[in-house]
Amino acid sequence: MFDGQALATSPLLLAAAALLGYLLGSIPFGLIITRLAGLGDIRAIGSGNIGTTNVLRTGRKDLAAATLILDGLKGTLAVLIAARWGADAAIVAAVAAFLGHIFPVWLRFKGGKGVATFLGLLFAFAWPVGLFFMAVWIAVAVVTRYSSASALTASALSPVVMLLLGHQREAMLFAGLAVILWVMHRANIKRLVAGTESRIGKKA
Repeated sequence: MFDGQALATSPLLLAAAALLGYLLGSIPFGLIITRLAGLGDIRAIGSGNIGTTNVLRTGRKDLAAATLILDGLKGTLAVLIAARWGADAAIVAAVAAFLGHIFPVWLRFKGGKGVATFLGLLFAFAWPVGLFFMAVWIAVAVVTRYSSASALTASALSPVVMLLLGHQREAMLFAGLAVILWVMHRANIKRLVAGTESRIGKKA
């Protein structure tokens, strides 16, 4: 948490934080990892997404785990680097990394849905909330076997926990990111309501 740090007021530093966050966030690890593993273009199977859940549909749990970790770490790294320039820079980098993952310029702005990067950002700002996110995700996944329901529930509750811990600015940040994450899952939400959403472990 960077509550005690001076706020970055320099527009140049904030621009640098935004660029740093976006470039790190836009690295399509899911696509890179599956191609290196000889599985072709991950966008050609399942949901067409480059995130962890779609990588899991290849049947390679190791590649899915690697995607989850790397997509999370790029958000964490962006925040930790930008935090050297102040709390405002850290927040700008966080937003940019999240948007970079969802809208990577290298893939014509068609990236992931932001779950892993959201988690990585949580660990950067408040690791206990990151652990809370993981616990909620696992609990919902065990009960429902829906990855989307797990992510939606965990992302909605995390800003509340952040606020309860006394971190108002960060709670507002993650509330905003959660809204974006929910918008990116709008098709999943429709399928959940209709009962046609794919369950965890189902291959392409």
